[in-house]
Amino acid sequence: MSEDNGNRRDFLYVATAGTGAVIGGAAVWPMINQMNPSADVQALASIEVDVSDVEPGTQITVKWRGKPVFVRRRTAEEIADARAVALADLPDMDARNVNATPAAGETETFADDANRTLDENGEWLVMMGVCTHLGCVPLGDAGDFGGWFCPCHGSHYDTAGRIRKGPAPENLPVPQASFIDANTIKLG
Repeated sequence: MSEDNGNRRDFLYVATAGTGAVIGGAAVWPMINQMNPSADVQALASIEVDVSDVEPGTQITVKWRGKPVFVRRRTAEEIADARAVALADLPDMDARNVNATPAAGETETFADDANRTLDENGEWLVMMGVCTHLGCVPLGDAGDFGGWFCPCHGSHYDTAGRIRKGPAPENLPVPQASFIDANTIKLG
């Protein structure tokens, strides 16, 4: 008779513990789930940008994750100017491009023009439009190097978005971007 009580008691302990675990999980789940990003944040995680109307020598500015992104279609002259710059002339030699991978045996990606552009020809340049000095928005087609100029503190960027003169410590960063088709760029 005592053996039956032991089996019954063991069953009751296991059943009570299992029920408690399920109830505890049900109580904790809403607290864990509320830490997930909201729908509006997830919607901004990636956007598609139509670039079919962007002519060579012009740029559009789109808002992504609350910040401006410059999408520029460069002319052959702008590409040539950017590719003629020696790495030794750059204050920041890091490409700051999350899309670029370092060459074999290298640990960083250098800021030569080919590592800053979205396509192999160098025609498309996509960069965050926030000055790396204090977060101002630089003006396009301005400055001493024909790229961008931040009038707040005098930072000059070249036609590849690399810092060339002024207080900004880094090149304009290149966000995760890729072509979906010939007329659409996906950010994020």
